[in-house]
Order: sequence, then structure tokens, then C-alpha cells
Amino acid sequence: MVFSSLEFVCVFFPAVFILYCLMPKMYLKNALLILASLLFYAYGEPIYVLLMIASAFFNYIFARIIANAKQKKLWLFTAITVNLGVLFFFKYMAFFVETWNYISGQDIEVINVKLPIGISFFTFQALSYVVDVYYEKILLQKSFWKVLLYISFFPQLIAGPIVKYRDISDALTDRKIDIEQIFYGIRRFICGLGKKVLISNAVGQAADAVFNADRMEINILAAWIGAISYMLQIYYDFSGYSDMAIGLGKMFGFEFQENFKYPYGATSIKEFWHRWHISLSTWFKEYLYIPLGGNRKGKFRTGINKFIVFFCTGLWHGSNWTFILWGLFHGFFSTLEEYIPFTKKIPKPVAYIYTMLVVCIGFVIFRADTLIQGIYIISQMFLGFSFSDQSMSFVINQLTPWFVTMVLTGIIGMAPIKLVTNLLWKVDNCKTEFVIWKHKAVHAFFSTASIILLAWCIIRLSGNTYNPFIYFRF
Repeated sequence: MVFSSLEFVCVFFPAVFILYCLMPKMYLKNALLILASLLFYAYGEPIYVLLMIASAFFNYIFARIIANAKQKKLWLFTAITVNLGVLFFFKYMAFFVETWNYISGQDIEVINVKLPIGISFFTFQALSYVVDVYYEKILLQKSFWKVLLYISFFPQLIAGPIVKYRDISDALTDRKIDIEQIFYGIRRFICGLGKKVLISNAVGQAADAVFNADRMEINILAAWIGAISYMLQIYYDFSGYSDMAIGLGKMFGFEFQENFKYPYGATSIKEFWHRWHISLSTWFKEYLYIPLGGNRKGKFRTGINKFIVFFCTGLWHGSNWTFILWGLFHGFFSTLEEYIPFTKKIPKPVAYIYTMLVVCIGFVIFRADTLIQGIYIISQMFLGFSFSDQSMSFVINQLTPWFVTMVLTGIIGMAPIKLVTNLLWKVDNCKTEFVIWKHKAVHAFFSTASIILLAWCIIRLSGNTYNPFIYFRF
């Protein structure tokens, strides 16, 4: 089940939320959320829901042992090995065997195992809990049910954001919701739904068309349409999901950290990663980069550490050389900026163009099915001056009025509009009747707009079968 489905929007969530509000005690609310989360996951993965429960149980046991054992490092190593071993088996085993067969010339049988949805996300959450217990950053949670709720909570279960236990530990025991939180959560959810259903789906169809097209159809125009479309698709797909997750969490009394802060406004690759998929980049920073030594051991070691982190970031996204190359590609430019901080010395417009060009080319590699396809499309972006009838017909077919409108909307929506944000979410120090009236009028406007947007999304969902979520595959 996905958030941008009629089953979720019209049936699952309303039923769960109404029952949640009717529950008189916190333990009953938690029990309902656990049951709802397991049903939510089992809707798409009826077998692998047992794997997720097992992950929660074993990490709960590991944390208890680590908190009381003398050989803490040994048990931490065991916990990390088990978690990464499970992730490796399901996500990377086939890739590793195929690569080994190619290098060695052997013919080891490849075991293709279906990838459990969201395994990278709930594995990293479980790992962060165990590691934090080891470093005594958090108190041991003695209730297995609260650990299970933390790992399985359906708003962030499938595609993040990656939530650290310490961020919601208090809310697992005691939390409150009020009408303002609920309205904020609803508006945030609808905003994310609109990003996904209206913008991401529209540009995603064009991106898929380009990346699935015959080579003769891809000239410089088609290549740029595909690159820009995917750049918009992945941002509005994933940031839309994060908005929906944050909104849903808010309605149940949980505060999730922001996962995107206008990354396409960055003027360096370093800044881009401070704004893009923040929960993943901070996870790797805290649990890999800093333990490796961070930037404390000189520039050369810092560069090595960055390449390791970006290699793992690429590999985390999937078992394909395109993801690994994408990670190393970003690692190269991030390290280059570390050694030669040229982005601070050039005009901001030039730094912005450089950053977006690197990000755009990187996402072509990320989206491509193979390295060869990615390299070909990148070459066409700069050298594809072929304007045959076949290629121009393909380009014109992509430039529908709806596609162009959503591209323009997406480009406008990439920039931080602080005035609208402030008006939408908060008005401080309302001391006069005029300001109070203005405050209410603004909220009334955006509430009405949210209702219209929700209705529009439902209409689009009713008549459109194209509705993928990119990060489900990770």
C-alpha cells in the first residue's frame, strides 16, 4: 500500500486515525499503531512482515545484552554483522555473485531473492538504536512493543525518513495532539500528496519515456527532457513522501525531522548534501564518517573518508554499478570542494549552475539501467545534435501542455518561498484584531486550497494507473 493510493487516502488512514482518537489510553493507542503498521506492511509484503518483526526483536535483544554485558564491543559487532548480513543477503547477494562470476569467469548459481520493501530503512533504524545504546546516548528501552512501534511505524516504514530512536523516544511513552497539530499534519500530507500525484507522476512519465526510448529517438532535446524530468521526479517523489510521512507523524503526535530543505537551491555539492535526504546523510555522518575519523586526521584522510561514505551511500540505494558510480561521482566533487574551495570564490549564479549541472548529470547515472545507457544519454545532452523526424517526433510527443505546466510548477516550487511558508505555518505575536483577522484569513485560504488540492489528487488517482514510488525499491 502506498500513501498516494485511494485505498490509503480514503479507507486505511481515516479508519486508523478515527480509532486512534477514540482510544482512551496510551498503551491502546500504541497497540493500534503497531497493528495498523503490520497490516500496512503486510498489504504489500505478507511474508516479509515476519522479517521486519524479527529484525525488531533481535535488535531489542542485542540492545539489552549490550546494555548489561562486559564484552560490549563484541556484542555490538555481532549486532552490526547480523543486521548488515541480512541486508546483504536480500539486497546484494545476487549482485555480488554476478560480479564475481564476471571477474573470475566462474558460473556460480545466482539466487534471486525478492527484495523486502523498505529493508534499508528499517535496518538502519534498528542499527542506530543498538549503536546509541552502546554509546549510552539513549536509555535502554525495556519494552519490546515500543521498539517494534519505533521500527514498524507505518508513516516512515517504507521510504523514510530514517528516524533515530532518541528523536521519538519520549513520544513512544507520552504524546498529545491538538486541533492545530492535526490541521498542520493534514495540510502537510496533502502538500506531499500533491507533489507526488501532480508533479512527480507527470514528469516521471516523460523521464521513463526517454530512458526507455530507442537510441535513434534521443537527441540533445530528448536527453535534456529526460534528465530534467527525472531530476524533478525524484525530488518531488521523495520529498512528497517525506512531507506525507511528517504530516502523518504529526497527526499521531510524533515529530519527524525535515528530510529536504530546498536542495535545488544549493550552490555547492557539500551544501546539496546538507539539504538532500538529510536523514540518510546525517546517519552516514554520525555512524560511519565520524567513526572513520571524519575530518580530524588531515585533508587526505578526510578525502578518503568522504569517498568511503559516498561509496556506501551509492551502494545503499541498490545493487547496481550505476548507484555506486553515482555515489563516487558525488564523492569526487565533494572532495574536490574540500581541497579546492572554488565555489566560494566564484559568483553565486555560476556556483549554482555548476552544482545543478553536477546533480543533473549524477541523476542521469542514477536513473540509467546500465552504465552504458547513462553515458550515452549524458553524451547526447552535449553532443546529440541530430534532429531527424524520428527524434523530433519523440520530443514533441513529450511536450504535452500538462507536462510543460508541471515542469514550470516544479521549477518554481524548488525555490524556498519563505513568506508563503511563514504565512502558512505560523504567525507570531498576533496582537491586533487586524493581524488576527489576517492570520485567520490566510489559514482559511490555505485550508480551502488544501481541500481543492486533495480533491484534484483523488481525481487524478482515479483515472491514472501510473503511480510509482521511486524509493520503494531501496
